[in-house]
Amino acid sequence: MATRRGFGTLRRLPSKRWQATYVGPDLQRHSAPHTFGSKMDAEVWLAQERTLASGEDWVAPRRRGEIAERLAPPTFGEYAGQWLADRSLKPRTREGYEHLLRRYLEPEFGELLVADLTPALVRRWWAGLAPEHPTVNARAYALLRAILSTAVTDELLATNPCRIRSASNPPTKKEIRPATVDELAVIEREMPARLRALVWLCAWCALRSGEVLELRRRDLDLDRGVIKVTRAVSWVKGQPIIGTPKSAAGTREVSIPPHLVPGLRQHLDDHVRTGADALLFPSVREHTRHLQPTVLRTAWQKARKAAGREDLRIHDLRHTGATMAAMTGATLAELQARLGHSTVAAALRYQHAAKGRDAEIAAKLSDLARPSQS
Repeated sequence: MATRRGFGTLRRLPSKRWQATYVGPDLQRHSAPHTFGSKMDAEVWLAQERTLASGEDWVAPRRRGEIAERLAPPTFGEYAGQWLADRSLKPRTREGYEHLLRRYLEPEFGELLVADLTPALVRRWWAGLAPEHPTVNARAYALLRAILSTAVTDELLATNPCRIRSASNPPTKKEIRPATVDELAVIEREMPARLRALVWLCAWCALRSGEVLELRRRDLDLDRGVIKVTRAVSWVKGQPIIGTPKSAAGTREVSIPPHLVPGLRQHLDDHVRTGADALLFPSVREHTRHLQPTVLRTAWQKARKAAGREDLRIHDLRHTGATMAAMTGATLAELQARLGHSTVAAALRYQHAAKGRDAEIAAKLSDLARPSQS
């Protein structure tokens, strides 16, 4: 039975509990968010609502809960998920961030309010990371610092609690030893015939493997001797994702060393289907699909072992090509353009590598001179 009042309506339910409703300023009927154990409690709620309804800032009871939930201080897990969703990232980068959040950050911080994160908590987490994975640890720390830096901007934190000096800097990578021309010759010979041109393009043209695996007939202009790099493929959760090169500067034209042109023509004739969209290095089974990373890795491991270079990664061929280009006397700007780098920092590294090689050559020249001095 419902009881009408001056403001609102009370109704006793079969459960013996009381329901309270009223018609608000919007002329719609609104119910209390829950029932009441006593009539007096229901009347108190209606009295409070009557006071609210007489003001200019009245909000419907149901919407109040939604607003309160939206304005509630976020946990780190909630905030980090939204931080990631708000960013335009390449699929491979997003997958990497998701892994770091899931594996390293959320187990420690996920349930904590962002506002409760302190330098002490961050230091404790950092001290507990496995020391045998320093590079991954540094990436996880860098991601945490970036997320909390945005939280400072959003005024959820007064200062960033990530204050461990150099924690986001991975340890210095071991020096990459470029492949020699003789080693490249062995690797090319040992690779399957359909993949030898891939070695040429990664080494002599210093292309990234993801750029090479997305090259199609239309991207090769052998009459002009150039490769048009406008796309790259990456593998995310077992599926190929086609996107732009690693950076904006990665979209470029790369000149092909003339000695490669005849071999590339032969590769097109022997291993590439007709049509402008035909992949230069397709899947063995399905020529319209990209070559699977596992297939390439298996062939590469066999070839590098034959060359005595089991330390050499496919990506190191790009380093080899960049170093050889620097040894020809290419300027920083020329290296930057050829490699598709946004800054000169990486190009400078290759110039340093070339200078190191020059010092090695000078030392060997001195070795030749010693017998005549004795």
